[in-house]
Amino acid sequence: MAYYNPEPQQTPDRPAKVGILLANLGTPQAPTARALRPYLQKFLMDRRVVEIPRFIWCWILHFIILVIRPAKSAEKYASIWTSEGSPLMVYAQRQKVLFEAQLAAALPGLCVVESGMTYGEPAIKRAIASLKAQQCDRILVFPLYPQYAASSTAAALDAVWRVLLKTRNVPAIRTIRDYHDHPQYIQALTSKIKAYWQQHGQPEKLVMSFHGVPKFHLQKGDPYYYQCLESGRLLAQSLDLAPNQYEIAFQSRFGRQEWLQPYLATTLESLGKQKLNRIDVVCPGFSSDCLETLEEIAMEGKHLFQSAGGGDYHYIPALNDDPAWIDAMRVIALQHLQGWIADEAGETKAASP
Repeated sequence: MAYYNPEPQQTPDRPAKVGILLANLGTPQAPTARALRPYLQKFLMDRRVVEIPRFIWCWILHFIILVIRPAKSAEKYASIWTSEGSPLMVYAQRQKVLFEAQLAAALPGLCVVESGMTYGEPAIKRAIASLKAQQCDRILVFPLYPQYAASSTAAALDAVWRVLLKTRNVPAIRTIRDYHDHPQYIQALTSKIKAYWQQHGQPEKLVMSFHGVPKFHLQKGDPYYYQCLESGRLLAQSLDLAPNQYEIAFQSRFGRQEWLQPYLATTLESLGKQKLNRIDVVCPGFSSDCLETLEEIAMEGKHLFQSAGGGDYHYIPALNDDPAWIDAMRVIALQHLQGWIADEAGETKAASP
C-alpha cells in the first residue's frame, strides 16, 4: 500500500488557484446513538481535547463514556436537529456558498472555498483533496474560531498537518490563528445583537458566554481566556454597555477539575436570584449555532435562570449566515491573502507562490 495519498492529475494549461479551507469542529451524521459513538470517540480521543494520560483515559472513555453518553447526546441532538440536518452543518454550508460568492465578486476565478471538519464529514482530508483537484497550489486555513485555543484551533491545524504528512505535492500553506479583536468580527457581532434588540427590545443584562476549557490550559500558556475577555470588552464597548450591563462567563464544564470561571450555570443562577426581568445570552466564540448553543444555552440555560427566579430569557443566535459576518470573513481572508493575490495596474490576479 502506498504511503502517500494519490495526487490529482496535473493540468499545466489550467491556471493555479488559491484555496480557502473553512475549518470547523464537526457534527455526527445523525441524531442517533449509533452515529454519536464514532464521532465522540474521535473527538474525545484527541490529545488536544483531553490531556488525561492515555492508559487511564482510554479505559474511562471506552468502558464508561462511550457506553452511557451516546444515547444521552443523541436525545439532545434530536431536540435541535432540522429537516436539513445538523444546524452546524447547515450553517457551515451556507457560509461556504455565501463566502465563495463574495470572493468570486472580488476576485473572479481566483479562489476556491471548501469546508472541512476536524471530526466527522466532510473531513479536512477530503476538503484538501478537493482543493488540490481544483488546481489550488496555495491554501489558506481559516479556522472558524475567533479566539485561539489549543483544543479547537490547534486541533484543526493538527488535522491539516496530518493530511500534509501523507501528501507528496504539498501546497503552500497559510493559517489564520485568531481574529478575536478584529474590528470586522466585533462589528458583525454588534450588528447582529443590535438587530435583535431592535426587534425584541433590550435586556437588563447581556451575558456573553464562551466555551470553557480546563483552567490548567491557561496556566500552561493557552491565550484563550485572555482573548475571550478582550472580545467581550470590545463587544461591550461597541454596544455602549456600562460594566454593570453585561457579564462574561464560560459554559460546558466537563469532569471534576476546575475550568475557566465564572461558570455560566453559576452566573445564570445568581442572576435569576436577583429577580432580573430579562437577560439575553450570546455566544461570541461560535460562528455557527450548534448543539452547545441551541440546547445547552438556549434550553438548559433558560431553565437554570428561570428556576432561580429570573424572568424572560433570550438566546441571541450565533453569527451563522448573517451578511455582516460573511463580509467580515471576506475582509479577514483577504488580509491573509496579501502576497498571494496581487493587484497590479488596477487588475486583481493571482500572484506567483
